[in-house]
Amino acid sequence: MTSEAARALEPSRALVGLSTASVYPEGTPVAFELAAKLGYDGVEVMVWTDPVSQDPYALLRLSQHYGVPILAVHAPCLIITQRVWTTDPWAKLQKAQFAAELLGSATVVVHPPFRWQRDYARRFRQGIKRMADETAVRFAVENMFPLRVRGREVSAYQPSWDVAADEPYRDYTLDLSHTAVSQSDALAMLAAMGDRLTHLHVADGTGLTKDEHLVPGRGTQPCAEVLERLAARGFEGHVIVEVNTRRALDRAEREADLAEALAFCRLHLVAQPGAVGP
Repeated sequence: MTSEAARALEPSRALVGLSTASVYPEGTPVAFELAAKLGYDGVEVMVWTDPVSQDPYALLRLSQHYGVPILAVHAPCLIITQRVWTTDPWAKLQKAQFAAELLGSATVVVHPPFRWQRDYARRFRQGIKRMADETAVRFAVENMFPLRVRGREVSAYQPSWDVAADEPYRDYTLDLSHTAVSQSDALAMLAAMGDRLTHLHVADGTGLTKDEHLVPGRGTQPCAEVLERLAARGFEGHVIVEVNTRRALDRAEREADLAEALAFCRLHLVAQPGAVGP
């Protein structure tokens, strides 16, 4: 093997983390336990209705107990988390920033505003930039998807669910389950985000109108190619497994799914000879 080929096959320095959402309906502590057991590099905390996920000091104790770093904090941006921490979206981001700084996390994952959050939406781009200017924590804005009603596409987000389509944000999260729902070209979105992509949610989907978050390799998304392209360009951000295991029959089946997802990421986070980054 030539030295060039050997270098091409070097594994990526990207860290692979487990989203705490991936163990639902089990709670946040289980994600730390399984991340440690299975060999993940860390976790991303999905802040939601689980009280432990909302308490930065409880999260710090879990991180220290299991020896598992908290790589990212996902701000409570979902419909079901509109009252978590506060109803004020800016206060939510401030709390997420505080948690990330306390926990040593590099990233806060944030969704674009809902259409009905008019004042927040109007100030979102400038506000995110201002907050990012005041901290080392990255605010990585995540691609979402439209709703389909009677054959028509309706966006619940403002200015758009396709966050890479307009004036760029400083940091992006690319979610491969969301590209499936939106029926987007994931590789084109990867290229559009370019070097501003600092965070990846790995999951799969089949193009249904629901957000499936399948184990990578079980759907139609180019999960392997995305990982290989990131490896080819020397990506040093975080790769987060965010899959749906709620239908697992028991803990053993949930563990098997999460182990499979981790193995998939490790396998494909290697730059293949001849691979070209976006």
